[in-house]
Amino acid sequence: MYEESIRDEFTHQTESFARSPVATRADTLDALVAMAPADPAARWLEVACGPGLISRALAGRVGSVHGVDLTPSMVEKAAAEARREGIENADFALGDATALDFEDASFDGAITRFSFHHIPGPRRVLEEMARVVRPGGFVIVADHLADSDRDACAWAGEIERLRDPSHWSCLTEEWFRTTGAAVGLELEESTVDPLEIDFEDWLARGSGAAVAAPLIERLLTEPPPRAGAFRVDGEPGAPRTLRLLFLACRWSRP
Repeated sequence: MYEESIRDEFTHQTESFARSPVATRADTLDALVAMAPADPAARWLEVACGPGLISRALAGRVGSVHGVDLTPSMVEKAAAEARREGIENADFALGDATALDFEDASFDGAITRFSFHHIPGPRRVLEEMARVVRPGGFVIVADHLADSDRDACAWAGEIERLRDPSHWSCLTEEWFRTTGAAVGLELEESTVDPLEIDFEDWLARGSGAAVAAPLIERLLTEPPPRAGAFRVDGEPGAPRTLRLLFLACRWSRP
């Protein structure tokens, strides 16, 4: 079951992801939170909240934030960190992004980051986020992208799954644009920027790395000609950088 794979992987990554530079850095956290309009009366939902980094950052801009995640240890970590930081308007519970346990139009906004590539049926997640947001509210999604070239997409996906067995599939920028429109959302803002992270740190956080590292290294020597959304710069034995393309979208719900 894919749910078990996700729970196993993110139980493994609970502490390392919460403190990883890619999760806490300003270009993936602060800039995304700034897409949410400041409103002290607004109620927001963070889908697949992990350790609650976005919820805690968003809590200062809005009235309240509720985070949901499939992994119990992530929910516990998010709640513990909110208590440690003295944040009283963020709470957390177990929840499935593909079947949110909320009434229609329950929130003023819904947000998620680094989640879509882990979830089969990603359109269902976007539909659910749109459903639980009131008319006039916002849906914000950020994730790293897939290449539109099939060979490049497959090559990067193989490496991702070897490193992290819960990885399902990255999506293209076009997928986000067309699917958002298909579920009735209006795109207000979209950015695509390069995201550079420490390759060794990224590799080590995945539960598959210890066994799969040799195969990953071989695959890295054979990138398809059109690979661009996933690239590793540098040589083994020296500091290396993983370069991803990072998409952030804000839709409004008419």
